[in-house]
Amino acid sequence: MPILLTMKIVRKILLTILALFMALALASLGYYFFITHDVKLSPEKLLLNEKSIMVYDQNDELIPNASPNSLHETVSIKDVPQSLKDAFINTEDKRFYRHNGYDFKRILRATANNLKAQAFQEGASTISQQLIKNTHLTQEKTLKRKLQEWKLTRTLEEAYTKDEILEKYLNTIYFGHSCFGVTAASKFYFAKTPSELTLADCAILAGLVKSPNNYSPFKNPEACQKRKSIVLNAMLQNGCITKAEKAEALNTPLPLAKSVKHDGGYFHFVFDELSDLAEKCGFTIGGKIEISSFLDQTVQAELEKIAEGYTDSDKTLFVLDGESRGFKACVSTVGNIERLPGSIIKPLLVYAPAIEENLLSPATPILDEKINYNGYSPENYGDTYHGYVSARECVEKSLNIPAVKTLNALTLKKGAEYLEKLGLPVCEEDKTLALALGGMKKGFPFKNILSAYSALQNGGVYDVCGFISSIHINGELVYKKPSKPKRIFGSDSACLMTDILKSTAQNGTAKKLRTLPFEIAAKTGTVGTNKGNTDAYAISYTTKDCAAVWLGNADNSKIEHTGGGVPCQLLREINTTLYDVYQARGETLSNFNLDKNVQKIELDKQTYYDTHTLMLADENSPHNYRLTELFKTSAIPLNKSTSFSCPTISPPSLSRTNDGVSITFPPSSPQYYTYRIERYDYVTHTTLYEGKYLPKFSDDTLLENKNYLYTVTPLYNGIAGKSITLPSVSTRKGEQAEINHEILSKEWWEY
Repeated sequence: MPILLTMKIVRKILLTILALFMALALASLGYYFFITHDVKLSPEKLLLNEKSIMVYDQNDELIPNASPNSLHETVSIKDVPQSLKDAFINTEDKRFYRHNGYDFKRILRATANNLKAQAFQEGASTISQQLIKNTHLTQEKTLKRKLQEWKLTRTLEEAYTKDEILEKYLNTIYFGHSCFGVTAASKFYFAKTPSELTLADCAILAGLVKSPNNYSPFKNPEACQKRKSIVLNAMLQNGCITKAEKAEALNTPLPLAKSVKHDGGYFHFVFDELSDLAEKCGFTIGGKIEISSFLDQTVQAELEKIAEGYTDSDKTLFVLDGESRGFKACVSTVGNIERLPGSIIKPLLVYAPAIEENLLSPATPILDEKINYNGYSPENYGDTYHGYVSARECVEKSLNIPAVKTLNALTLKKGAEYLEKLGLPVCEEDKTLALALGGMKKGFPFKNILSAYSALQNGGVYDVCGFISSIHINGELVYKKPSKPKRIFGSDSACLMTDILKSTAQNGTAKKLRTLPFEIAAKTGTVGTNKGNTDAYAISYTTKDCAAVWLGNADNSKIEHTGGGVPCQLLREINTTLYDVYQARGETLSNFNLDKNVQKIELDKQTYYDTHTLMLADENSPHNYRLTELFKTSAIPLNKSTSFSCPTISPPSLSRTNDGVSITFPPSSPQYYTYRIERYDYVTHTTLYEGKYLPKFSDDTLLENKNYLYTVTPLYNGIAGKSITLPSVSTRKGEQAEINHEILSKEWWEY
C-alpha cells in the first residue's frame, strides 16, 4: 500500500511538471508570436541606397552627397573569386552552406567556452544572422530583439539561396575607411575590382570585418598581418588552400597607405570616427545610419577653395569650434596619419607645463647657448645662439636650446604626463630630451594636436574633440558626444601661454598673422634636417576657433616650406575667411580676457638686462627704465629695485698719478644718475664735481703735506644715494697712497 501511494504521488508530481512545462512552452510560443507578428523581412533593406547612411551638418540639415559612393557599388557573387567566399565562410561561418541560418553546434560550443571563461568572449552568429542584425534591427541587447532576429533569419533563409545571402552580406558589410561593401573595399585597399583580388587580398578583407578599426593595414599593420594569418590558417585547416598557397599569401606585403588616394573630404574623417566609435561603444555599423556632424557647410566650402590654391605637396587643413570641440571643416589628402610634430609640441610639452609648475613666467630669462646632455647636443635653427632670452621670446623665435633646457628642468616624466592628459600619449622609447623639439619615432595625428591646443584656448580645460555629435542606427541613439572636461592647466597658466602665443603671431615665427584685425594666438613648427624639410605646421586659435595647417608628403619626400612660410599664409587666409563669415552672420570676434589671477607687473629693466634677474621696478623709475610683463598673482617677484629711490653704484677705483688723483667709474655705472665727487682733508670740504656720468675724473689740485679723502655719491632727481668712500691719499713726503680700511668703514666726520 505505501508503495502504490508513493507511485501515485510521483505520477502527480510528474504530471504537474509536464503541465507547467507545456504551459511555459505555450506561453513562450505565444510571446514569440506576439513579439514577432509584425516583424517582416524587407528586401529593400538588404541593399544599400542613398537613405542607408545620412549625414547632417551642425544645423541638422541633410548634407547631399555625404554618403560614400560605395552604396551603389555592388557585385554579383558570380564575379567574386572563390578564395573570397572561402575566406569569409571559414572565418565567419564555416558551416554556412550546411545550416538553416543557425549553427547550433557553434552556439553550444560558444556557450560552454563563455561559461568556462566567465565572460562573453566568443560569439556564434552566422552570416545570415549578421546580415539581419546589420540591416533590420536596433542595437539593443534584449530578448525581444533576439527573437525578432531569429524569425527574420529563418525568413531570410527561406526566401534566398545561400549564394544570394552571401552576395547581399558582401555588398552591405562595413570594411572601415567609409567602405561599405566589398567593391568599395577592393578599390580602396587594393585599387582592384573584386574579381581581381588575390588570396592575400581576400584574407585581409575577411579579417577586417571583425574590427575594421583595429585590423586596418593602414592604421595597424602588425595587427592586420596577424589577423591575415588567422584567416589563412582557417582556410588551410578546412582544405580550401594548400600550404604553399598559404605561405605565398602570408608573405605578400600589405598594401601601403601612400599608394591609396585619399578623398580629401570632411566625410572621410566622419566615417573613420564612426569606425572608432563602433569599437569603443560596442555598436554594429549597419542598417539605417543617421550621423549628426559638426560640419559648417559655409566654412567647409571656403576651406576647400583655399586648399585648391596649394598643390605643391600633400596637405591637411582643419577648423575646430572652440565651444563644442567639434571639427567644423576639414580638407586633407592624407587622412589621419601620424607625423612628427616639430616645434608645435613646445607649448604643450614644455612651456605651458613649466608655467603651471611655477618654473618660469613669460619674463624668465633663459640662457640660449651650446649645450650637451650626455651626448645629446641640439642646435638652434641656423646654429645661432642669443645669450639670455626671455621665455616669451624663446617661444616667439621657436628657439630649440631653451626648450630643451626647460624640459630638462621640468623633467621628461612630468612633461609626458601633461601630454598624456591632453590625449597625446608618449611611449617609453620616445621619452628623451629630443621630445622637446618634437623628436620621436611615430608622432601624433594632426587632429589630436589641434585638440590639445583647444585646451589652451579654453582656459586650460581639455575635452575630447571630434567630427560626430550623435549617431542613430535604425532609429536608436547609439552615441552622443560626451562632455568630459578635464582641467589640465590653471586658467592663469593658460592665460600666460596664450599671451605668449599672441606675441608669436605679432613678432615671432607666425608674424604673417599680425595684419589680422583681431587677437590671435599662434605657433609654427618645421620638421627636417640639413637635407631638407618633411613637415611644416601652423596652428592658431581665437576666442571662437582653432585652425591648423600641415604641409608635407605621405611618403616623407622633401618640401620647400617652413611653418612660418606658406602654412602661415594659408592660416591667415583661413582666419580671414572665418572673420568674414562671422561678419556676415552678425557675430563678433572678441579679444582674449586677462585672467583674474594674472597681473601686469612693471620690472626694473636695468636689473633685468644687467643681472638677468626679475625685480619689481622702483616707483621713482622713469617709464623707459621699466619692463612690463604678465605674472600669476601667486608668483609675482618679491624683490623691488631701489635704483631710483636709493641710487646705488659699484665702487669706482682711485689711483695716484704724478699730477694728482684719478677716479675711474665702472662701465656698469648708470648714466641716468648724476654724480657728486667730494674731497676732505680733515679741515676743508670741497665739492669737486657734480654732473653727468663720466668714465674718469682727475683731481690735480692737491697740496703738499696733506691727507685727502674722496667720496662719490650717486643722485637721481635730487635724491642722494649712499656715498662711497674711496681709499685715502697722502701727499706727505715719503708716504704712499694706501687704502685706509678704518676710514672706509667710517664716515669722514667720525675722525
